[in-house]
Amino acid sequence: MEAFKTLKGTAVPLDMINVDTDQIIPKQFLKKIERTGFGIHLFHDWRYMDDEGDKLNLDFVLNFPRYEEAKILVTRENFGCGSSREHAPWALFDYGFRCIISPSFADIFYNNCRKNGILAVVLKKEEVDFLFNEINANEGYQLTVDLPKQIISSPKGEIFSFEIDNFAKNCLLKGLDDIGWTMQFEEKIKDFEEKNVTEKPWLFL
Repeated sequence: MEAFKTLKGTAVPLDMINVDTDQIIPKQFLKKIERTGFGIHLFHDWRYMDDEGDKLNLDFVLNFPRYEEAKILVTRENFGCGSSREHAPWALFDYGFRCIISPSFADIFYNNCRKNGILAVVLKKEEVDFLFNEINANEGYQLTVDLPKQIISSPKGEIFSFEIDNFAKNCLLKGLDDIGWTMQFEEKIKDFEEKNVTEKPWLFL
């Protein structure tokens, strides 16, 4: 998993509340267990005018030329609600998003983002409103996200602080998912298992 420390990138505004995981990555595309190849299907029903994905919906914000190669998604309340499918952050990451900013997230989705290298940032509603206004008014609007300092900076120097628990922060900074975090303690786990065999042999009969 890629480590996340600082990020500077174009921000795209998705002005919708209660965006659920079936809109992020529709169910018909959940046919693989690999984490790659889902970006082309991100927001499929909104990005395309046909089922095959051959005709772009030019009215959908991700298809605006000014937001090409955007790395930061700014959206509204309760983003990532619905089913717990981990394919949702896979699709967002594969598309190119590394940070999502919202007033609130569904809990499972929020945790799945951390496990897949995406920083989900909760800001106050009025702060998100400010960002929407700035992004819409300024083409090429970029934000700088500093995870070690837990701040987001605007081009004009406005600073927005955010909270994140220490475990999630450390995992993102080190580029570790849950398995990677556990493997840090491989030697201790091995020692524990060997000791268990010696002290409690009846468990292994």
